[in-house]
Amino acid sequence: MQKPSIPEGTRDFGPEQVRKRTYIFDTIRAVFTKFGFQPLETPAMENLSTLTGKYGEEGDKLLFKILNNGDYLKEVDDETLASKNSWKLTPGISKRGLRYDLTVPFARYVVMNRGTLSFPFKRYQIQPVWRADRPQRGRYREFYQCDADVIGSEALIYEAELTQIYDQAFTALAVPVTIKLNNRKVLYGIAEAAGISEQFVDMTVAIDKLDKVGIEGVRKELTERGIPDSALAAIEKTLASPDRQTLREIFKNSPTGLLGLDELDQVFKLLEHAPTNNEVVFDITLARGLSYYTGCIYEVAAKGVKMGSIGGGGRYADLTGVFGVPGLSGVGISFGADRIYDVMEELNLFPDSLTESVKVLFISFDEPTLEYAFKCASKLRMAGIACEIYPEPGKLKKQFDYAAKRNVPFVAIAGETEMATGNLTIKDQLNGDQQTLTVEQVISKFSA
Repeated sequence: MQKPSIPEGTRDFGPEQVRKRTYIFDTIRAVFTKFGFQPLETPAMENLSTLTGKYGEEGDKLLFKILNNGDYLKEVDDETLASKNSWKLTPGISKRGLRYDLTVPFARYVVMNRGTLSFPFKRYQIQPVWRADRPQRGRYREFYQCDADVIGSEALIYEAELTQIYDQAFTALAVPVTIKLNNRKVLYGIAEAAGISEQFVDMTVAIDKLDKVGIEGVRKELTERGIPDSALAAIEKTLASPDRQTLREIFKNSPTGLLGLDELDQVFKLLEHAPTNNEVVFDITLARGLSYYTGCIYEVAAKGVKMGSIGGGGRYADLTGVFGVPGLSGVGISFGADRIYDVMEELNLFPDSLTESVKVLFISFDEPTLEYAFKCASKLRMAGIACEIYPEPGKLKKQFDYAAKRNVPFVAIAGETEMATGNLTIKDQLNGDQQTLTVEQVISKFSA
């Protein structure tokens, strides 16, 4: 018999892992709520017409397609089938796909519900997404994103607020990070200064891989994309520029590049009024490969651990335009929950209390004391205290071993003496201390 398995790039999460992930989600959700964002959920699958063409050439290749219901080949002609060309075949056999991110479904939702929304509309969304990427450490085919977006305003105050959200969330999680900012207009200024504005997308796709392949790899890809040597030199020189003031001289003939610098200056000026706990820096090499970004862009890197970005996002001027409603500007960020989990595990940042599923385990000696334990446990649960009853009375070693394996901090012993007096003997599993208390005193002890 073949052993069961799960698809490559996916993971199971046991009870302890789920508690830790929930801790991440709840921490981020609390920050979103504090800044006035409202919850939203969208379907796991979207029409392929909604998804394709929104993520650039690279992104479209990573979309998971879903076969049509029933006989999915019935609408495919023999010539297309015989060609064995997947790109020609896909439209005939697949009309839906798993969502690649949460931003495009959000834009689709806004267009479909714009008559009932109040703008600016601020929403947060915590759901899984799927990408047909090559699985590796920190990169999965199924993973959660935690997004916050504002749509319906061009105000740069939102760029500053989203920076604060990153800062406050990672501070609450105790993850030290660097929050990197750039602007797609600045990148366009690089292309203009290099004389390749018509190859802007090719340039940004290559630059986006800088941290993975280095400057030599970027140079190689730019050459393969047909960018001339003269432009390569100009691009490298600009990427090495130390600050925004130096860039103003380089961009003197690029109004778009100068506008990008102005926008960044305003965001950093706003942040001066609310100092952050984490480092916030301008990074000209930050590109963000997704083609829909048009303004400020973000990326978050964890300190003290080798990991790709654990957050990213940016401004998109007209994402809803592709759905027939032009002119709605938006800006948003995303937390990479799975990478954040891996970082926190490696740095041992999760609170110890998360290993506890229950506060008290009731153990008993026979059927009458088991019934007494059930009665007492019911009272604790009514008081909001998580507890469990070991179902088989008798062998104490077996019951105590179970408590240790479950990381239960306290054991409530329900014996004949305790039942006769209406008490419980509470044993602290950490230091071995024991005390006899009434049920009401136990409730008071664990409610404090």
